[in-house]
Amino acid sequence: MTKNTGKVLIIDDNEDILQAARIFLKQHVSLVHTENDPKSIPTCLKNETYDVIFLDMNFAAGETSGSEGFDWLNKVLELEPSAIVILITAFGDVDMAVRAIKEGAFDFILKPWQNEKLLATFSAAMNMHKSRLEAKHLRTRQKQLIADMDQPFHDFIGVSSAMQSVFDVIEKVGATDANVLILGENGTGKELVARALHRHSARSEDVFISVDMGALSETLFESELFGHVKGAFTDAREDRVGRFEIASDGTLFLDEIANLPLTLQAKLLRVVETHSITRLGSNKTTDVDVRLICATNMPIQDMVAQNEFRQDLLYRINTVELQIPPLRERPEDIPLLVEHFLSSYTKKYGKGISRISPATLKKLEKYPWPGNVRELQHAIERAVIMSEAQVLQPEDFFLTTPDGKEDGVVFDDYNLEDIEKTIIRKVISKYGGNISHAAKELGLSRTSLYRRLEKYGL
Repeated sequence: MTKNTGKVLIIDDNEDILQAARIFLKQHVSLVHTENDPKSIPTCLKNETYDVIFLDMNFAAGETSGSEGFDWLNKVLELEPSAIVILITAFGDVDMAVRAIKEGAFDFILKPWQNEKLLATFSAAMNMHKSRLEAKHLRTRQKQLIADMDQPFHDFIGVSSAMQSVFDVIEKVGATDANVLILGENGTGKELVARALHRHSARSEDVFISVDMGALSETLFESELFGHVKGAFTDAREDRVGRFEIASDGTLFLDEIANLPLTLQAKLLRVVETHSITRLGSNKTTDVDVRLICATNMPIQDMVAQNEFRQDLLYRINTVELQIPPLRERPEDIPLLVEHFLSSYTKKYGKGISRISPATLKKLEKYPWPGNVRELQHAIERAVIMSEAQVLQPEDFFLTTPDGKEDGVVFDDYNLEDIEKTIIRKVISKYGGNISHAAKELGLSRTSLYRRLEKYGL
């Protein structure tokens, strides 16, 4: 057993036993705490968290029944239910060992012990403690995931009629097994829609598997989606399960479906029609049961007309077609999205930013957001990272117009002092705080600029 950061508590009224255990266990853990009086246990557990506790069973002179040990075992488990306790005694038998395990002890060892036996028992106890911590962590994560999933559209934020229509379709279609085709520009949240459909389905407790079809080469397509057997090709050193098999009983999301070449579309169509796959290099078919959701940002109907996408495959994948509106068509959702992302990133980066100014919000609402919600999210994250102020200002956002130029400053009103303050802040930010460069662009001397900085508290 290699030394780790474990912490051990040993309670025994024999100082020789305490010293021997301390010397031996100190080789394997970072902390060994010893006590000769069991009455100190509550204080020890209050002040420290131990991986393993060694507890003697007899403390009173002449006592051999072990009743004290059982009493203190119950007290330990009452104070710390997840404690790993190893009972130790010089007067043990099989019945006592059985009782110890029944009452919650991890194990039972006799004095004098052999170091090999002690180490083996201790190592097993440490592994048990680690497993319990991992299980507790997983339960916590699962609880949080369930709580998150109980919020119907926690990944979506929108009060616009366009988004309300999307929510309505998700609620109606999610409960079915209908194949869905999601259409929308990059950054509109097509995968979030797919996940919401999955959460609203009868398959919600099974897996959701996402595949970026645009990232699959023709040579990898069959292996990734349908799997392969050992020896199917040069690097196939073992059998591999494909995404369709992994997603069976759950949902399979095929993103960028329109990027699939015609030759591969035919192979996908066969699987969608037959609900079965054949692993590459095998003749054996395997039935699969998936709910298929596809997405694309391309004009797939036009591609059918131009013989670039199979019409029969399109019929199979778009039992229901769901169009996600771009952000520029729902500007009324921007304030809510900004508030959500601002709250998220201020927590993530530990920043004391409380809000954005009205002028900043106006600027964000006027911007066309070609990258949609994803671009807004990244813009908020960058602004939170770079700003040192408590309120985000227009100059904290470097947005570009379609011609590649930086978007102009938007003013809340035409108060000259406010305008001057905003422009000074913007130019100083542009030059990274360099007063000389900022003063030159503003047509001011350094002294004049410093006076204005003092005047406006910048």
